[in-house]
Amino acid sequence: MSDRLAIVVGASGGLGRAFVARLAAEPGWSAVIGVGRARPDDWPEDPRTPFLAVDLLDETALADLARQLRERGVVTLLLIATGLLHDAGLTPEKSMRAVSAAAMLRLFEVNTIIPSLVLKHLAPLLPKDEPSVIAAISARVGSIGDNRLGGWHAYRASKAALNMMIRCQALELQRERPRAVCVALHPGTVATALSAPFARSPKTLFTPDDAAQRLLKTLSQLEPADSGGFFAYDGQPIPW
Repeated sequence: MSDRLAIVVGASGGLGRAFVARLAAEPGWSAVIGVGRARPDDWPEDPRTPFLAVDLLDETALADLARQLRERGVVTLLLIATGLLHDAGLTPEKSMRAVSAAAMLRLFEVNTIIPSLVLKHLAPLLPKDEPSVIAAISARVGSIGDNRLGGWHAYRASKAALNMMIRCQALELQRERPRAVCVALHPGTVATALSAPFARSPKTLFTPDDAAQRLLKTLSQLEPADSGGFFAYDGQPIPW
């Protein structure tokens, strides 16, 4: 297939940028396109890795993005690497007493709603009769079955909701694009701004490049039968 496109949404973040760099080094892509709210000042001037600035909560802008991508080629890889854990005035809760509507709304907006709107507008760009992949960066703490500690209530809930949206998208793709793979991924603890306040042990901390390499390797090993699953960076499935 000619003009194969890889799209990385959330490309201005540490993991997103690492995905772009890794994919750009692979043969076979006509372009690896970064998407985010604003183009970083130090984004490389390379026609193979353009950056498209888009308000990811604006459906008119997302529809326009879809039109632009359709004109450039065929999307066979869509990575969604957006995410929020903490922000000014927003800290993961240690108990239910700390839960607030404002924090929940903000975390669901970034961790669930944005990826869902991206899926709505960009998943239809995948080919109907060729292999393709959609993957969204989730988190092990979003697993209900794996939750044995509690805490981080709003973040956990927003990632669990993202997992459900990925599952729903995967079921639709099975009917419409049977060769597609659509999964949620746990990257481990990555040395980015998202995890910086909570990363305790360097032994369990991945660089963005290392995490991107591991996740791309995991994706390369998945088949359509795995679509709708939740996988860790080492390829192991995670319970919902």
